[in-house]
Amino acid sequence: MRPHFLLSILLPVCSLQSQQRPAAETLVPVSASESLLVTTTGTGTTIVLIPGLFGSAFGYRHLLELLPAAGFQAVVIEPLGVGRSPRPRRADYSLTAQADRLAAVLYARGTKSAVVVAHSVGASMALRLAYRHPELVGAVIALDGGPAEEAGTRGLRRAMRYAPWIKWMGGVRRLRPHMRKELIAASGNPSWVTSEVMDGYTAGATADLDGTLLAFLAMSEAREPERLGPHLGAIRCPVRLVVGTAVHQGGVDEKHVRLMLEKLPNFSIDSVPGAGQYLFEEQPSAVIRVIERVMANTQTPILGSLQ
Repeated sequence: MRPHFLLSILLPVCSLQSQQRPAAETLVPVSASESLLVTTTGTGTTIVLIPGLFGSAFGYRHLLELLPAAGFQAVVIEPLGVGRSPRPRRADYSLTAQADRLAAVLYARGTKSAVVVAHSVGASMALRLAYRHPELVGAVIALDGGPAEEAGTRGLRRAMRYAPWIKWMGGVRRLRPHMRKELIAASGNPSWVTSEVMDGYTAGATADLDGTLLAFLAMSEAREPERLGPHLGAIRCPVRLVVGTAVHQGGVDEKHVRLMLEKLPNFSIDSVPGAGQYLFEEQPSAVIRVIERVMANTQTPILGSLQ
């Protein structure tokens, strides 16, 4: 559940409205045998969106509407094996390799100094991206995620418990109730977890169940070539952690928050009152406000308010 120490130090953010904008999807090669699915919409300063392991561009659908309305171009990069990106069987699924693939996409696009918004373990990919390719990242906004040292998170390990019988006992149909239960437990207000949303979140696995299970197994067994923690001090761009104040399952570990407070030179924390881990689902307008505040480059105390 949400570490109680966070609830006493976080301050609220505000909301705004927007309208829908069209999006384009492209498979961008990052090596001779690997490609990532990239979804782009809007014009203006680029905001890069990285989903967590169970996310996708679908999960960011509200931000894909709100960001263009706020004057930004939204670019969702789905890491290898995530969402509807390909799932090659012999790939390196470490967080470090994923960060380097994100860099390859940004280099291919000619994108530099982008604000990178990343959810859950995607935040660890974003921090690795900022450390390994600092010219590409102008700021990191971590949505309930921190410097995880392995892709095999608790959530992934829970999911892999079902892997041996998912295919043979009904496939994704059997997986959906467990995933729905996880999403509800991770939410402050679970009303967003509808049947249509579950269709969107399971679309990638439905299209390639074998590949999904093998990719997740590879993620759970991946070994990092180096730890991120000792290198956090080298990340000079602003890093903003955003968490929901509702008590919920999952979320950023207390030890990771303390590590970021200790190591990152330019770190701040904001909160979304009443939200859980899926901030962009429950209160997407609050996430937009965070992005606008970071883009405005205002000086804020380490526990900033977006009132």
